[in-house]
Amino acid sequence: MKKGFIFDLDGVIVDTAKYHFLAWKKLANGLGIDFTEEENEQLKGVSRVRSLQKILTWGNKSLSSEEFTDLMAKKNDDYLSYIDTMDESEVLPDVHKVLDILKRHKQPVALGSASKNAKPILEKVNLLQDFNAIVDGNDVSRAKPDPEVFVTASRLLGVDPKACIVFEDSVAGVEAANIAGMVSIGIGSEKVLGHADYVFKDFTQISEDFLNQLINE
Repeated sequence: MKKGFIFDLDGVIVDTAKYHFLAWKKLANGLGIDFTEEENEQLKGVSRVRSLQKILTWGNKSLSSEEFTDLMAKKNDDYLSYIDTMDESEVLPDVHKVLDILKRHKQPVALGSASKNAKPILEKVNLLQDFNAIVDGNDVSRAKPDPEVFVTASRLLGVDPKACIVFEDSVAGVEAANIAGMVSIGIGSEKVLGHADYVFKDFTQISEDFLNQLINE
């Protein structure tokens, strides 16, 4: 049976959340706004525009549209300077194992990410060739929890959305998968991602038997 397996990027394939945190913290602190790791969690899976809007709201600050645009560009430049040093060692544990199993079973695999830097990151960690389709922030206009990114990925894979399985580490991402009628698998804390169909701490907990079950359901 052919299913479609769709992976988020940040926090699922690689841990770029730490680099987003450093870049957002630098921006927020420059505006005189405190920024914690807990607040950074709320930005997972959220677009850059919406993230900056949230930070300004938390700090009770307002900016002109020009200042807003400039700060978004600066944040991205800082983030890119961090990810420029990435290599294959940044791929999270057992991601290769899961991708290899799916490839062996001839299951199509896509990336579905809000990141506009998904392709350069995949190139840095030598995974670009492992995906049959890539949908990122450059290809969609609506951010998660809108399911556009996942629905687009399913179309590119040629698989019905209801036959797709999504791996996500964010609340917004799991919600998007659920709205699309896809099987949602949370990667992270069950306390945070409890509305997913399944939750695993990381890919080391995902067995070939479980993947076979998903393929054959």
